[in-house]
Parts: sequence; C-alpha cells; structure tokens
Amino acid sequence: MKKEIWFGLAILAAVVIGVFVLMPAPSQMTNGHLGLLMLALIVVAIMLGFPTAFTLMGMGMMFAWFAFRSRAPDLAVQQTLDLMVQRAYSVMSNDVLISIPLFVFMGYLVERANLIEKLFKSLHLAMARVPGSLAVATVVTCAIFATATGIVGAVVTLMGLLALPAMLKAGYHVRLAAGAITAGGCLGILIPPSVLLIVYGATAGVSVVKLYAGAFFPGIMLAALYVGYIIVVAKLKPSLAPPLSEEDRKVVLPKFAESVSTTFSNNVIRGLIAALKGNLNPDAPRRILAKQLFIALLPALFFTAAMGLTYRMVTTPPEAISSDVVEMGTGFGNEDEKSDSGGLQEPKDEGGLKEPPAEGLKEPPLPAATKAPEPVAAPVAAAKPMAETAPAERLPAPLGYWIAFGIGVAGLAVFYAIFTFARLEIFKMLLGSFFPLAMLIIAVLGTIVFGLATPTEAAAMGSMGGLLLAAAYGRLNIGVVKESVFLTAKTSAMVCWLFVGSSIFSAAFALLGGQEIINQWVLSLDMTPTQFMILAQVIIFILGWPLEWTEIIVIFMPIFIPLLPHFNIDPLFFGLLVALNLQTAFLSPPVAMAAFYLKGVSPPHVTLNQIFLGMMPFMGIQCVALVLLYVFPGIGLWLPSILYK
Repeated sequence: MKKEIWFGLAILAAVVIGVFVLMPAPSQMTNGHLGLLMLALIVVAIMLGFPTAFTLMGMGMMFAWFAFRSRAPDLAVQQTLDLMVQRAYSVMSNDVLISIPLFVFMGYLVERANLIEKLFKSLHLAMARVPGSLAVATVVTCAIFATATGIVGAVVTLMGLLALPAMLKAGYHVRLAAGAITAGGCLGILIPPSVLLIVYGATAGVSVVKLYAGAFFPGIMLAALYVGYIIVVAKLKPSLAPPLSEEDRKVVLPKFAESVSTTFSNNVIRGLIAALKGNLNPDAPRRILAKQLFIALLPALFFTAAMGLTYRMVTTPPEAISSDVVEMGTGFGNEDEKSDSGGLQEPKDEGGLKEPPAEGLKEPPLPAATKAPEPVAAPVAAAKPMAETAPAERLPAPLGYWIAFGIGVAGLAVFYAIFTFARLEIFKMLLGSFFPLAMLIIAVLGTIVFGLATPTEAAAMGSMGGLLLAAAYGRLNIGVVKESVFLTAKTSAMVCWLFVGSSIFSAAFALLGGQEIINQWVLSLDMTPTQFMILAQVIIFILGWPLEWTEIIVIFMPIFIPLLPHFNIDPLFFGLLVALNLQTAFLSPPVAMAAFYLKGVSPPHVTLNQIFLGMMPFMGIQCVALVLLYVFPGIGLWLPSILYK
C-alpha cells in the first residue's frame, strides 16, 4: 500500500480513537457532546470519500432532528424540514454568491483564449539573464494568470503542459520544477478575484471588497518570496536550475530590424530615428518604421499620461463650496435641512427673498438680526458670481510626487539606453499577451477596490472582457462557450450545495450546543489574542492535510468566527491569515490537489513523491509569509484602511 494511503488512514484512525477517548459514556452524553461527535464524524466521512456537500446536509439534518426531538418530539420532523428550507432559501437569496459563477466563467474564457502560452514564452525570454529564469517566469506567469482566472486546477494543468517540459529539457531538477508550478498555480487561492475570499466573506459576514483589497499585497509578497527562493537556489546550486543557452535566449528579428540595427544602431530609438531620416531600403519602409517607433515610445507615453493624471489629482484643491455663503445661511434651518438642500440656493420666482419668521432666525449674541435681513440679502446675491469668477488655485505638488517623477524619468532613461531591437520584439510579445490580461485585471479589480462597482458587477464586466479576449484571439466559438458554461455551472453548483449543506450543518451544531462547549473550552484556557491566533492557524494548517479549503471554510470558520470578538481580532485580518494559510490545502499531502493536477499531465518518469518533495520548501515559504503578515499586519490592512476610511 502507498505511503499516502497509510498517512490518510493514520489520520483517520487518530480521529476515531480521539472521539472514543474524549467522549463521555453514552449515559452521560449531552446535546453538546452530540455536536462534537457530529464534527468528528463529518471529518471521518469526508476522508472516506463521501461527497462533502451532501454529507454535510445529511449529517446536519440527522443531528438537527436529534436536537429538535430533545425539546419537542412531536414537531421534530416538521422543524427539521423547515430548517432545511430556510437555510436553502438563505443561500439562494445571498447576492454575494452571484459573483462566483461570473468570475469562474471569466476564468474559463481567459484560459481558452490561449494567452498563457504566449505569456510564458515572452516572460521567460524577458527574464533570460535572471538565475532560474524558467522557474521565475513560471511563478510570474502563474501569478498573472491566477489573477485573471482564480482557477487553481486550470493554471497548474496548463503550466504543467507548457513549463514542465521546457524546464526538464533545460536540465532543471524535477523537484524545483514541480514545486514552482504547484506553488505558483495555488496563488489563485489568495490573489483576487479569489473564490475562497468570496466564500469566506459570505460565511463570516465580511465585505468581499475589503478582502480583495487586503489580499492584494500579501499575494504579491508570497509570489515575491517564491521568486526570491528560486533565484537564491539557482545562484547557489546552478546544477538545479542551469542558465539558458544562447540558442534558447536568441530572439529572431524581422528583416527591417536586422537592416536598421546593422546599418544605423542596435538601440531602438536611435536606430529608428536615424532610419526615418536617412536613406530607406525595401526591408524598412517608412510606414513600418513609424509604427515600430510608436510602439517603442509606448512606455514613455504611458508614463507621461499617468504622471499627468496623478499631478491633476494631487494638485486639485478641495471642492470650493463658498464658506461665506454656508456660514451666512446657518440661521435658516438645522443641519439636516442644509444637507438636504445642498447649501443656500437662489430664491424661487414666486416667493422671492421673504422676511424670515420672527422665531426662525434667532442667534443669542445678536437678537437684532431678526429685524434686519438686509445684511443677509447682499452677500447672497454676490455669492454666486464670486464663486464663478474666482476659481481656487491649484495646490503645489507634494514632494513624494516629484520623487516618484524623478525615479520614473531615471528608469525610463535606463530602459531606453538598453532598449535593443531584440528587447523590442520581446516587448511586442508582452503587448500581445501580458497587457490584455493586465487591462482585464485592472478593469475588474480596480473597479472593485476603488468602489466603482460591486464584486458582482465587476464579475459581470470581467465575463464580458473574457468573451472579448477570446474573440480577439480567434478562440471564441460555440464549443468554447458551451464548455465554459458547463464547467461554470458544475463549479457553481458545487459551491452553492456546499453552502446549503454547511448552513444546515452549522445550524444543527448550534442547536446541539456544540459551539457553546467550544467557546467555554477556549475561554477557559485564558489565552491571549496572540496565543489564540497561533492555535487557530495551527489547527487550520493541520486541517489542510486531509481536507480541502472548501470544507475548512464552510465547516470550521463558523466555529472560529464567534470567538474573534472576545479576543478583539478583526475578522478581515483573520480572513487574510486564513487565506494565506489555506495555500497549504492544495500543497500538503495526502490531498494536495495541485500535485495530482500536475501528475496527470507530467511525463511518466515524474513521480508523485518527487512532486510532493518539491512542494515542501514552498510550504515552508508560506509559513514564513504567514508569520510576516501576522508580525506586520499593515501588509494586508494598509490598503483597505486607505481606501475605506
């Protein structure tokens, strides 16, 4: 029997033995003990291979019947059926869950647009001189593609088909190659638009928008730690990740580029400008040269537009609502009336400016003001032309803007100094693969993070963007749409049934008093918030061995969430730690779905044990990232605090 099976059976046996040892005798068992028994049985049933959603539902209904029967035996069946209907309806009416099928549909469409192959090729050429360039390009490609799709299985499978043969051919060690693919593919669990964050937000009652904003920098941090580890390993042990040969790094130039680089200059800007001014030949017509020059200047044009827009934003003064008019109008009503009317307005034609009532305009220091409205009328008449003729001056740009501007100009100068025609071809490859995905990511996540759209609205826009991308690359047809819709319906049905089952299960657990027993036990330990956080993350880490993230979120999060207020822990921060921790659910055996995805598309000589061993260093990096996020919570909380004050 395989080691993985023995490992799973050992965990299963430990759970069963623990239940028999810790549970009291049947005559002394209370409803709370039945709740704990239900929790243990659900773990055993899932490990035995029973469908999670229907196991949760069936177990929840059975134990809910026990709970109701202990109170009113005659109504137990009716109350159990009512509970099932109410919980199913609450899931159906949860509008947050609408974004799940839309994001999943977008992911499948982007996957079928065949962008990942072009993206990987362009990135590995762009990073050819970086140690471990193929593995680094694999992680970066996985991070970008995970941001656009959020589907772990699709990313790992596609990168297994593209990157694994390329790395093995280049002499990379099997473990490093497998670890880079599986770890990079699992970034979709954390990096928005993550389905896990939506499920956690719906379970814990936390804003999905804030979760997306909070998970952005931890996801980038984790990807950067992966890249740093690969570079260090490739530098210390080149045999594990040999550098690319000159043949593999060679970029084939078109005829016009060869002609211009040999005749004038290999630098793109100097060569193209000289070619446009000098004698032309049939290999380099003026129209092609002008087009290439425009493409080469795109980074400078983008930087100029971005800095110009930023300058307008940072120098625009606050909206100049005439403070004089607002102050003079304070005597005409209370603050609510002023906010509704939008300030002091022009008098209506039929009434003009009437004498205010004697009791309406009273100020204790100046009681005579009620008899002399003339001083009020004059500023009102002059207020509007003053606001129109005296626009507020712009504020000076802050020092940080000029520092960023200087760094950007210096970066552009270095970029164009080394911008050869080979790099121009790589840049054009990135334009056709990376930038369409970047625009889609910015459009979807930007509208969510900056509050321009709800997650559901942004997901709908992303689905339309996926359709447009597939059409632009000639991959949109009835077969692709049909397959994407079928896979979306399959995934969405799984998530929704999981929610229904977990909702019934949680209700039964609460009815039996299991949550109360756990709360009393945790509080009796008299732990500090740090100790509770460590205990919770260790439990989640261990649960990631036998269970997937879906079961952990829907079964165990309702147990942890009620304890957070006692320890004064922000559910948003707890959710970010959980999302980072649950990366292990796809990387830790015996489940480790990422390993099975990769094994399904890898060559026969790549064994499952090699893949597991390759994932272990990246699991250690995840633990380091988890500690960094806990020690420096600003990594996850800074962006939500800035955007949603």
